[in-house]
Amino acid sequence: MNVLVTGGSGFIGSHTVDVLIARGYNVIVVDKKGETEFFNPEATYLVGDITDHIFIERVFQTYCPRAVVHLAAQVDVQQSMKNPLNDIQANVLGTVNILKQCHQYNTKIIFASSAAVYGIPKQLPIKECDTTHPISIYGLSKLTAEHYIQLFHDMYGVRFCILRYANVYGPRQDYTGEGGVVSIFAHMLIKGCSPIIYGDGEQTRDFVFVTDVAKANVYALERGENEIFNVCTNKEVKINDLLNQMSDILNRTVHPIYQPKREGDISRSVLDNTKIKQKLRWEEEVRLREGLKETVCYFSMKYQHKILSM
Repeated sequence: MNVLVTGGSGFIGSHTVDVLIARGYNVIVVDKKGETEFFNPEATYLVGDITDHIFIERVFQTYCPRAVVHLAAQVDVQQSMKNPLNDIQANVLGTVNILKQCHQYNTKIIFASSAAVYGIPKQLPIKECDTTHPISIYGLSKLTAEHYIQLFHDMYGVRFCILRYANVYGPRQDYTGEGGVVSIFAHMLIKGCSPIIYGDGEQTRDFVFVTDVAKANVYALERGENEIFNVCTNKEVKINDLLNQMSDILNRTVHPIYQPKREGDISRSVLDNTKIKQKLRWEEEVRLREGLKETVCYFSMKYQHKILSM
């Protein structure tokens, strides 16, 4: 069975490609980056942009995928606020291009959405049926893409599964730009620098390990049918506590630099994972301490290799 993975050269995408191949799927990757250091030799890599409708048409014509795991996106919340048009082009127009081909070729779409669609929660943990009221352009573009997917299902019968990720972390995550807080903290601690915390550090997030997310993507392909699922741990973690755990793993004394809260950030976030456990039979396999150790080890090795190669 051919499965197309958009954004398959990136952080979550490359882990998803690995899981799909391990389960016997024929994987075609579409990514602007092409083959990266996370290249899997058993996958087919195509360099292209999901906003290029002619390119996407040719991909579907050539490979006729039965499913697409749609991960390619603009994922930086702060950049979405600075450049809304770029965010909309990638996250909305790109998704519509994919959806048009899913309709044409009877292809199921697994869509990577985000907890950002909920905005400021009225209650915790956040359930899939709770109100969606994003407070960032990124959250709005993800929610808009969700609405297009549901409309294509209602109008044309396109099968789908929407996954709303909590804060994903783990090896291969970018630590430049906004990146992810775990990868940024790991990089700064390993270099002996003081991490920056925006706000007072008492804000909370739900951290889920990347290999668990990759498995959720595949379970959604195999077991999900026209539903929305949170991908999360249902555990609320303070940013200060996260940093303390990481400094403890590295046996480092840490003195964070506190800066003002950023636009689009919320104070507390934790998602309910009851539905995905019951319907997709998905379970969180990597606990936070274990995942942090693996992530820190990965970045430590990369940093040492960089130093040795200089």
